[in-house]
Amino acid sequence: MEQRDVLVVLFEGVQSLDVTGPLEVFTGAALREPGAYPVRTATVDGAPVRTSSGLTLTPDLRLADAGPPHTLLVPGGRGTRAPDPRLVDWLRANAPRARRKVAVCTGAFLLAAAGLLDGRRATTHWTRCDALAAMFPAVRVEPEPIYVRDGDVATSAGVTAGIDLALALVEEDLGRDLALDVARHLVVFLRRPGNQTQFSAQLAAQTADRRPLRDVQQWITENPAADLSVETLADRAGLSPRHFARAFRTEVGMTPGRYVDRVRLEAARRLLEDTADGIEGISRRCGYGTPEAMRRAFTRTLGAAPAEYRRRFQPAHPPPFS
Repeated sequence: MEQRDVLVVLFEGVQSLDVTGPLEVFTGAALREPGAYPVRTATVDGAPVRTSSGLTLTPDLRLADAGPPHTLLVPGGRGTRAPDPRLVDWLRANAPRARRKVAVCTGAFLLAAAGLLDGRRATTHWTRCDALAAMFPAVRVEPEPIYVRDGDVATSAGVTAGIDLALALVEEDLGRDLALDVARHLVVFLRRPGNQTQFSAQLAAQTADRRPLRDVQQWITENPAADLSVETLADRAGLSPRHFARAFRTEVGMTPGRYVDRVRLEAARRLLEDTADGIEGISRRCGYGTPEAMRRAFTRTLGAAPAEYRRRFQPAHPPPFS
């Protein structure tokens, strides 16, 4: 059996879940396949560090004493905003020797600072994607996927997306059955492919300040098949259509029509992933009316027709890691 040792880089202000989430996956896999993932943690000087939540982590060794690992894992956290130059220098000199380079959340900033993401596709936490693109224009930032793999470098979105990425790596290394066993033990789904979106329609949008508009947002989510015209929504909010449309866009950050489109697409996507319902029934339940209307929406936004989306993303038929 091939050993795939994992070296986790620690630093002041690291996000604790970025460290412990993937480590629980790798160590859980090693319990089922002894010796599969020897794990070590290291800091620049071998000293303990405090996480962004105040937890103290004691490393196993200094980075200078760590040989090239199979998998180098670089977590994120507040400490990535003003990184230790010694850490960046170590990554620049040593990370290329690792078989796999993995960044969780804003750990992508550390890999980018070391030049390891130049010319590559990458992602990070959705709130920091614009900053990553602005600071490192040579990086091809993709803001929506929960993780992205480009060659031997993988990057993931915020916190729990690191668990998704680690599970994908375990599935690639040791097979789906073992990865599924680990996921069940951690009470998480082995089902989120990397190019699924990081956030739901509700998270992508702002929450309105005023109660009537918030109530309308919630009603849209619960009733995607209803009449969701501006006139109907304005009536529910007790506003004129013109006033409602203007207020909604100001407070939510998008037009009512755009918000409705996102909610309906998300509802249809979840039904395709989680049920065996027919596409015609799903199109009606989600407000599209006809399968053709839903197909156009899926093709325009996701680049795949509903049937193809289901084939790729239903849990029973996981796509290959890419």
